[in-house]
Amino acid sequence: MSVREFFARFPNDDACLVHIMNVRFGGTTMDCPACGVEGEFHKLRDRRVYACPHCLHQIAPTANTILHDTRTPLVSWFYAMYLFATTRHGVSGKELQRQLGVTYKTAYRIGMQIRTLMGKADFDGLLSGHVQADEAYVGGRRSGGKRGRGAPGKTIVMGMQEEGGPLVTRIIPDVKKPTLRAVVNENVEKGSVVSTDELMSYGLLEGDGYVHGSVKHAAKEWSRYDYRQGVTHSTNAVEGFWRLFKASVRSTHVQISSKHMARYLDEFTFRANHRERMNAMFDLMVAAL
Repeated sequence: MSVREFFARFPNDDACLVHIMNVRFGGTTMDCPACGVEGEFHKLRDRRVYACPHCLHQIAPTANTILHDTRTPLVSWFYAMYLFATTRHGVSGKELQRQLGVTYKTAYRIGMQIRTLMGKADFDGLLSGHVQADEAYVGGRRSGGKRGRGAPGKTIVMGMQEEGGPLVTRIIPDVKKPTLRAVVNENVEKGSVVSTDELMSYGLLEGDGYVHGSVKHAAKEWSRYDYRQGVTHSTNAVEGFWRLFKASVRSTHVQISSKHMARYLDEFTFRANHRERMNAMFDLMVAAL
């Protein structure tokens, strides 16, 4: 969906409201929850409300959503969601401010609310089959401005991706065995093949019912075929996601605080999981309202 197609589809707030009705209630024709009679609900003039043609019972499509009582036009909200769906490196608050013509405070709030929507609309289940797992350190600096793994102030994140399937990311407090064990057990189905790097903390996976294999990055090993298991172990897919995420933070957002890291992770994870379905990505966000 190009920008021209977007504005042809959503030229005004009424078009956005009809789309929300279609996604949330299946359209404007329905059985009235008050009188039980089927009919085509009609929109009330100058209000974001539809009324039953028989008993005049009212339905507000934006009720109990982030759009409830918003003073920002629905077209602006929809366009912001469109930008989040079509970008690769994320959308900053300043960019939203310029694109929507609103204050920075409003733009920042819209961006954070959309990131929450993306987290709600994303994959929520167990990974299975062949899963890659890898942790990363985001942000922070060593004293004197030097960068490095494990630097103070960094946020530790962990990613797990099913081969040919969804990606799951989590913020973790450390890379100790109990922490990694809990994250894998909560997100990966028992009996799955799990590929990791040589971090000692992953040694627990065999005893937890997983088929575990690792690659030794210190020895410049990026993939390894295990003849006994019949699989190629690698963490390249997850590491590629971390590279994109870190590059996007540096170029688009400059830095992200640990307090809000989860929302930004939800944004990039959602986009990675649905990048082949751009229009569906937009509708998933609307459905998550």
